Order: sequence, then C-alpha cells, then structure tokens
Amino acid sequence: MSNKNTNSEGNGIMGYFAGLAILFAIAVGITIFTVLMGDSANFEGGDPVKGHPLNLLGTIHKGGFIVPILIAVNIIVILISIERAITLSAANGKGSAAKFVKNMQGLLAQGNIDGAISACDTQRGSLAAVVRSGLTRYKSVSTNETLNRDEKKAAIEKELEEATGLELPMLSKNLVIITTMASIGTLVGLIGTVLGMIKAFAALANTGAPDTAALATGISEALVNTAFGIIGSTLAIISYNYFSNRIDTMTHSMDEASYSIVSHFQSSHGAN
Repeated sequence: MSNKNTNSEGNGIMGYFAGLAILFAIAVGITIFTVLMGDSANFEGGDPVKGHPLNLLGTIHKGGFIVPILIAVNIIVILISIERAITLSAANGKGSAAKFVKNMQGLLAQGNIDGAISACDTQRGSLAAVVRSGLTRYKSVSTNETLNRDEKKAAIEKELEEATGLELPMLSKNLVIITTMASIGTLVGLIGTVLGMIKAFAALANTGAPDTAALATGISEALVNTAFGIIGSTLAIISYNYFSNRIDTMTHSMDEASYSIVSHFQSSHGAN
C-alpha cells in the first residue's frame, strides 16, 4: 500500500475520532451536569432548582445550562490532546529523531544507501517515511542514464517534497479543534458570566430588600462559568503550543534529512 493511501486512511480515522470525541464529550458533559451535579443530595430539601447547594457539586450545578457545554469543551481538549500525543509519538518513530538523522548522514557519507534505507525501516514514523522515499528515489535515479545530473537532483527534491507534504497534514490534524476550543471556552464562559451577572443585578433591582438567594445564585453562575471557561482555554492553549513545538521539531528534522540527501547527491555526482 502506498504512503498516500496509508495517510488518507489515517486522516479518515482521525477525522472519525474527532467527531466521536466531540459527541462523547457533549454526552458526558450533560450526564455529569444532570446526574452527578444535579443529584438531590447536593441541595437543601433535595430540590436542585430552589434548594441551596450543600457542596461544591451543587454550587457548580447552579452555574446553569452553560456548565455542561464548558465541561464538554474541557473533555474535548483532553481527548484530542491524548490522540495527538499518541499520533505524534508514533510519527516520531522508535528512537530519537536527532540520532536517526545523524546515523542516516553517516551512512550516506559511507555511500551505504541500502543501509540508510534499512535504518528507515527500523526507525519507522513520519520522518523515516520521508527519508526512505527520498533515498529510494536517490537509488533509482542514480542508475538512470537518460537523466542528467540536474534532472536527477530535481527528481529527488520532488520526491522529498511530496513525501513531506503527505506527512505534515497528519501531524497537524485536529490541532484546529484545540485552537477552536481555546476560543470557545473563553467566549462560552463569558456568556455564562454575563448571564449570571444579569441575574445578580436583577436581584438587586427588586423592590425592597435585595433577594440574597437570587443574588447568590447569579454570582455563583457567573463565577462557575468563568472558572470553567478559563480552565478549558488554558488547557487548550498549553496543549496547542506543546504539540506545535513538537511538530516544528519534526519538520526541522525532515528538512535537515532532506538537505543531507540532496547535498550528498550533489557531492557524489559530478556534472554530466
């Protein structure tokens, strides 16, 4: 099976995972909000609507209908982060990428192309796939008498570019979901905060003495949604920056390996 087909299947699987993760997170968020936090034992008189909360779960439940959305946002960030960690770990291969590149460069310096290809088969992962594609094309064009030096070099460069282009989308797949959750977490939390403060000020605007229960409920809803929104956005930003840095490191290794292959070809093959 070609690398192109393999990557297409991998992207499809990750796409399905992202969709299922979102649906799962929404279902879990609603379940936690209604079953766990909305349990009658968490409120005075066993009334989740009018009863005062007796513990933290009851207090969070008073945050209102925005809470399950924010719970889902946090769960989505966690699930996608786990998926990205597993995917990037597999894409990195079995050993250190830096050591693999140095080993490949050493084998190239010795003119051992087959040994470098075998090292790719041992390393595996996205970096090894790119290098293997370039080395395979290197080996095939080296014995092609119909092409001149520049054409051979261009063929190798094109193969490396295409292989890199196939691997990079898989590395960055689903990161857009994490960045979206970072924005949504803040905005949805802000919506909950505004709604809670509206309730709080509405209680203060009542004739006569302020309704302290309604005031407390409004402030509780505002603070709970603010907290969940900040937590979700913070987790998403940290996750995105971490994985972006890992992808940049892997991309740099691909570029370094590609440059080494092309440079070795130029130095070992004189102009026709």
